[in-house]
Amino acid sequence: MEIIEKLRHLDTIGSIVVMPDFFVDRIIRLESKENLLGMLYEKAKVGGGSVRGIPTTDVKGGNAVNVAYCLAKLGAKVSLFTVADEMGAIMIRQAFSQFGDKVTLRIASGRTGLTTCFEFPHEGTRVNVMVSDIGDNGSFGPDRISSEGDRTILKNADGMMIVNWATNMKGTELAEFSFKNSPSAFHFIDPADIETRKHDFRDSLAKIAGLTDCLSMNENECNSLADALGFGRILGSIYSPEEVKGAAKRISDSVGISTDLHTKIGAAWSNGKESAFAHAIKVDTKRLTGAGDTWDAADIVGYLAGLHPQERLLFANCCASLYIRDPSGEPPSMNKAFELIERVQ
Repeated sequence: MEIIEKLRHLDTIGSIVVMPDFFVDRIIRLESKENLLGMLYEKAKVGGGSVRGIPTTDVKGGNAVNVAYCLAKLGAKVSLFTVADEMGAIMIRQAFSQFGDKVTLRIASGRTGLTTCFEFPHEGTRVNVMVSDIGDNGSFGPDRISSEGDRTILKNADGMMIVNWATNMKGTELAEFSFKNSPSAFHFIDPADIETRKHDFRDSLAKIAGLTDCLSMNENECNSLADALGFGRILGSIYSPEEVKGAAKRISDSVGISTDLHTKIGAAWSNGKESAFAHAIKVDTKRLTGAGDTWDAADIVGYLAGLHPQERLLFANCCASLYIRDPSGEPPSMNKAFELIERVQ
């Protein structure tokens, strides 16, 4: 298969740089939000106490760390720039130790971000709501990557990814600096949840459009940006593949950046003129958080491997599908992705 043959040559691709956020994520899985509120109310009535028996999991998190880990699992060479305290840095190094010298870690000293993620059923599906202390992720600027060694990593990169712009008040400054100092790289930005900063992000895109090769978003982020652009919320609660393609095309045409839009029904790409769509792969979902990070990692690999848009969207959808069906939340290896591509092609 042509798509697999293109991806087999990933070892010829140089380093993909990812920055800037790291969080320790505590995932709390609930049977219903009403049960939790009820238990909190009952405890409050008696003056407080412990609510026991609720499953929780602590994992490494943050979009940058997750994307970098997914890239490493796919076999890519990765350079991760992030910020953490001593315990957070130990957690990051332990997670990436399996990849040896394929991964370069540049961990600035600072306050680790902390996220509590509540997962519960809502209107026939499971959703996640996150509560975060962003730590020093909120002020990660060019000063964090100013050494000669850091600049050399940027200069030699084949891919440059800025993720979770929304959390970082220096996100635009970081993107400008990083993209200008990685002249040979493919420049990729995923802003994360911009609802409270959507007008700022719209204005920032005007500054970095000429430096940016790909804008990646999910449907909520697309709606936020579309609203800031004056289109209103262009995807409703139910939408068709044509509407997803149309949304990607409208955003791309307006901001002047090729746009990748990943949604629950599938993913679309547009450069403002042409567009493509690939259906999502139906699976029994075991995980709710992190699918977008896996999708982004596969997406940039597809770009660097020279996949056509339809092939790249299929590959990214396959990788995200393999991630959300894995009970342990482990992103897929390239061989696993190949197996699924062969089944769904």
